[in-house]
Amino acid sequence: MKRGLLLIDRGSRQREASEELEVICEGIRNKGEYSFVDFCFLEVEPPYIEDGIEKSLKQDIDSLTIVPYFLYPGKKVKNAVSDVMKLQKDTKVKFLVTKPMIMHKTLIEIVQSRINSTLKENGITLENKDVDVMIIGHGSVDPNAQRSLDYIVNELKDNYRNVSRVWLEIEQPDIFEGIKNCEKNNPNVLVNVFYFLHEGAHVKTDINNDLIPALENSTIQKSYITKHIGTDQKMVDLILERAKEVENAN
Repeated sequence: MKRGLLLIDRGSRQREASEELEVICEGIRNKGEYSFVDFCFLEVEPPYIEDGIEKSLKQDIDSLTIVPYFLYPGKKVKNAVSDVMKLQKDTKVKFLVTKPMIMHKTLIEIVQSRINSTLKENGITLENKDVDVMIIGHGSVDPNAQRSLDYIVNELKDNYRNVSRVWLEIEQPDIFEGIKNCEKNNPNVLVNVFYFLHEGAHVKTDINNDLIPALENSTIQKSYITKHIGTDQKMVDLILERAKEVENAN
């Protein structure tokens, strides 16, 4: 059986998002057993879902594993899956849809790796139990999205002095409130984890527009920012694991 794999990303006008997705797709081609691997976007920029499916169906494949490349199981993920399955009736190629990139130990490993790299790059030699961590997520009104980020926080709590989470937008606590709460703990060092898949406008601009003034108005002396998580090669492994789950079940 010849299989294809299609990533569905939220979408971004920033060229870095497409470049990073190309790297992820190349990693899947190298590690997976797929005749075809590509990506498309839910919104903002083409190729859209219809474009991605159309291109996939032009390939010589018997099944197409579709991966919602999202960190939260919110409304946008549900919409992406619904849009995909509407197109199943027009083809004999079997569509298989995976879980999104949520609540998995690999995500914990990636976040820990980001924290460790940031500490090392800045010459910080403190043990983890003396380090405070603040996870910055996008924000969503969907309670499942909140549970997904809480999963990350809860899995990290035993390893660090304090671990908290904040949202860039939509939900509370926001970044300003998060920094105020961190300040109360008198951190030796605070590591801010950018829990985003791509180096889009949120990572490059929006977060810093809130984080920098919040830190400047705080008494926190040592604060550092990690790289976003989506470019880690472990993300390729997570995608392939999600794909195997649904493929083996069918």
